[in-house]
Amino acid sequence: MAESFALTEATYYILLSLVKPRHGYGIMQLTEELSGGRVHLAAGTLYGALNALCAKDWILQLPSADDSRRKEYRLTEKGLQVLRLEVTRLRELADNGERILGEA
Repeated sequence: MAESFALTEATYYILLSLVKPRHGYGIMQLTEELSGGRVHLAAGTLYGALNALCAKDWILQLPSADDSRRKEYRLTEKGLQVLRLEVTRLRELADNGERILGEA
């Protein structure tokens, strides 16, 4: 079972973008689109995050042709589990906020 803890918004969107295999530029584009422009990942930041997520076994770099500089990544089962836990956590936060504000 994956640990339960809060993800940064950038990490959340990177994992979400990797439900389907995607290369770095595609991750940057989808993250910015999904976040409504709030999360803008520079290349150095993105690749640092991708390396950290690979080290945690949350994502996997897919094999590429020897002459290709394009690297594709995808979620692992562990990464999918972490992402699902985060969605549940965020849903609980939103539900509690709506409930409390509805009582105010």
